Amino acid sequence: MTDVPTEGETRTYTRTFSKDDVRQFADLSNDRGTHHEEPDEEGRLVVHGLLTATLPTKIGGDLDVLARTMTFEFHRPVYTGEEIECEVTVDGVEEADTRVDVDASVECRNGGEEVVLTGGFDGVVFRDR
Repeated sequence: MTDVPTEGETRTYTRTFSKDDVRQFADLSNDRGTHHEEPDEEGRLVVHGLLTATLPTKIGGDLDVLARTMTFEFHRPVYTGEEIECEVTVDGVEEADTRVDVDASVECRNGGEEVVLTGGFDGVVFRDR
């Protein structure tokens, strides 16, 4: 049986994206904006917004949530070599016979300081799969 997320539960995941990560994501998505392919004066690439958004989706996967909706607001660019910490908080849990509906909020920061992404998701956790 799948463990059910609990209201108020918070999980974090930290990752630093590399230039290779950005290049692989560009190959996969075909998003080849110049800012993703040409380094800035510090030698960094801008990380794709949706690549940054894989941080909360990784946590959602850890919680075994099958997402219905996701919303993200991108506040500032993320650069290769920056440590990004993402925190997901379970805001609501509604239990039914075969599933649990989950609502969660998201906040990601660079180096634990500046907010780079906020948002949320909702979905279901099936009790027996």
